[in-house]
Amino acid sequence: MKKNFIKASEFDRKFDSSEDLLKHLDLSNSKRPGLEAKSVRIDFPSWMLDGLDKEAKKLGVTRQAIIKLWVSDRLHNN
Repeated sequence: MKKNFIKASEFDRKFDSSEDLLKHLDLSNSKRPGLEAKSVRIDFPSWMLDGLDKEAKKLGVTRQAIIKLWVSDRLHNN
């Protein structure tokens, strides 16, 4: 799809007018900062893994997903 390029002043005017700007943007290499995945290793006692697996199964998600959900919830609610 060919992008329709415009001058910055025209882009600003369209933005201020709440016009659709997507046709003027190249999103093929866009990224959301801070969302890059990084690995971490954590050792849990087996009773915790059993509990995590039970909760994950109840919600129909993986163990990793339930850990991410709970950590995210804790970080956002403090």
